[in-house]
Amino acid sequence: MENILTVKNLCKTYITNKRQNNVLKNVNLKVDEGEMVAVMGPSGSGKSTLLYSVSGMDGITAGEVDFCGRDISKLNQRELADLRLDEMGFIFQQMYMLKNLTVLDNIILPACQSGKLHESRKDTVKRGQDLMRKLGIIEIADNDINEVSGGQLQCACICRSMINKPKMIFADEPTGALNRTSSEEVMEELVKINSEGTTIMLVTHDVKVAAKCTRILYIVDGNIKGEFNLDRYTNGGQLRERERSLNNWLMELGW
Repeated sequence: MENILTVKNLCKTYITNKRQNNVLKNVNLKVDEGEMVAVMGPSGSGKSTLLYSVSGMDGITAGEVDFCGRDISKLNQRELADLRLDEMGFIFQQMYMLKNLTVLDNIILPACQSGKLHESRKDTVKRGQDLMRKLGIIEIADNDINEVSGGQLQCACICRSMINKPKMIFADEPTGALNRTSSEEVMEELVKINSEGTTIMLVTHDVKVAAKCTRILYIVDGNIKGEFNLDRYTNGGQLRERERSLNNWLMELGW
């Protein structure tokens, strides 16, 4: 299995009121193609900063971030924007969508902005509809974004993240704003997408979410303190045991 993401000695420093805040300190990690990796840790530990730094959403202070053979720390802003648009998908806790567009139009917007797939708008619309059908939300295609539930909207965000057939999806607390039922529905869709080959890296504070991943990285004060490996999640029957073993490991690390 090939590495899709390799991070070497990653440092991220912010200057606030003339004081230096070292948020990430010599972080090293690898993500293989097809993995589903969760990043966990206490509040303020650097989880989201790590996600944004390795995905090119935020610049780094030092180190290397190799994504599919390209050191993204050496790309200019236009090259980074093109890479994020064409090869990466993003899902956030806050479901950012344009209020003047329907749900379907929001989903296909990145494909309309990208020339990666060289297809007609008709084909793009069909792919968007197919993704919505796959995630069970085709009935809201023509709705405004304020006419659907949070769970439906987050599933639409997953569709949008998939529209350009990315090599990897980055998700920052994708279930954080959802109730338990919607959270479980969204995670089942992410597990399904991962099982079909899409690599996923997500930040979460929820053990139930992390237990459905194949590997968990635990970060404290900008350093990865440990990792926990799990077999690929396949059904709900094994979830309780996965949660139990993961929770025990987290407690040992001071969770």
